[in-house]
Amino acid sequence: MALDHKYFEEMEAKIPHGKVRTRFAPSPTGYMHVGNLRTALYTWLIARNAGGTFILRIEDTDQVREVKGATEVIYRTMAECGLNHDEGPDVGGPVAPYIQSQRRDTYGKYAQLLIEKGHAYYCFCEKTESEEDSGEFDRGEDPCRSLSLEEAQARVDAGEPYVIRQKIPHEGTTTFHDAVFGAITVENNTLDDQVLIKRDGLPTYNFANVIDDHLMGITHVVRGSEYLSSAPKYNLLYEAFGWEIPTYVHCSPVMRDQQHKMSKRHGDPSYEDLKAQGYLTQAILNYVALLGWSPRGELAEQEIFSLEELAKVFDLEGVSKSPAIFDIDKLKHFNALYLRAMAPEEFAKVAEPYIRQGVKNPAISAQEVAALLQARCETLIEIPEKVDFFDALPEYDAELFTNKKSKTNPEVSRDMLQAAIPMLEGLGEWTQDAIHDGLVALAEQLGVKNATLMWPVRIAAAGKAVTPGGAVEICRILGREETLRRLKLGLEKMQ
Repeated sequence: MALDHKYFEEMEAKIPHGKVRTRFAPSPTGYMHVGNLRTALYTWLIARNAGGTFILRIEDTDQVREVKGATEVIYRTMAECGLNHDEGPDVGGPVAPYIQSQRRDTYGKYAQLLIEKGHAYYCFCEKTESEEDSGEFDRGEDPCRSLSLEEAQARVDAGEPYVIRQKIPHEGTTTFHDAVFGAITVENNTLDDQVLIKRDGLPTYNFANVIDDHLMGITHVVRGSEYLSSAPKYNLLYEAFGWEIPTYVHCSPVMRDQQHKMSKRHGDPSYEDLKAQGYLTQAILNYVALLGWSPRGELAEQEIFSLEELAKVFDLEGVSKSPAIFDIDKLKHFNALYLRAMAPEEFAKVAEPYIRQGVKNPAISAQEVAALLQARCETLIEIPEKVDFFDALPEYDAELFTNKKSKTNPEVSRDMLQAAIPMLEGLGEWTQDAIHDGLVALAEQLGVKNATLMWPVRIAAAGKAVTPGGAVEICRILGREETLRRLKLGLEKMQ
């Protein structure tokens, strides 16, 4: 069967040239784990830093592992993170389609071209997938490698099932260059004749991504360092076709600890999980950017970067060879910084759903509660239990009224509440200033430190030792009636 070479010329003519082009090419197999998000981010940053093009491609050739709805998760995550793509399945572009299963015919044609060039062959051996995956395939014993093309073609025409394998040279070495790891040379006799087209006619990942990267004009390929061992085979494919090899950027793994890579199977969090745990998207992205990359020069000490700032300063020299350890406490620290830096109304908007989990009473203003929380929380998910006392006074022990630093015990606290209740009842208006000035004047009148009066008032009002906000703010938000009801209950506890 003679190949139509005009097809290949037309495909070449479509390829955009002249600027940096990068791609994020996830498989739709579930959630966006942290390593995947980092790949997406670095790929986007390389393109944006160079004023290039960022492409989203869906690699769905592994139909067995595909998860329903996973493609939507990818779109949603990318949009939430602000990693907008210039070309992709939903926006189109000059080298569409951008979904691998829709490019199926293309791969078969390029595999045929490789056979014609002598760099691939039909293989009729019965081999299980597991043998393939474990690499236990000794190509020296593969009788199909030495079949003449006529012989092989006759068996294909007779309907015999086959795979198409890459024909790796027996002798010599292959050297590939990586932006992070430098030049790496391997002996060709250590490489297996990998399958390019499976029995079902679909390409393997290893073949499809080389074809797609070339036909889409990809200049920089970012992926995990677990693909370093496959890179020589990719190089040999590029060379067999006579194509330019893109810049490889292999990123070291993200680890849970010194020994273990992060994995969903071990319960390590995905992007969705981190969002559900109350982390802000901006904080997650900022932290993930620094897992394996660090700024240089005068920015070497800087930790907080917006996405726009990252796009300006990101460079491949800053990418590290060493594995990065995912530290949830460090992420928490970043998140707290981001929460504190928000405009108060923006924080209130983000915090409100969490406040309402703990405070159902509509008379209590979520915005006023948010003002107390902003400087006092690290993640949004801890909000409900910090503020639930506004809704209902919890059961608490009279021992809370004892505090060494404030010089209080049950007797002192009883005296303080007995004085505070009538003063608060008689206030002309229920405002922050009025409550504050009234309590400060009362402490002076009683000849005690402010804290000695404020402690029992706050404990009686909140029923908790630790609260966002002090006595004054809590009383004001609760309102006069509820404050006095709670202070009288506190007094009863000590009678």
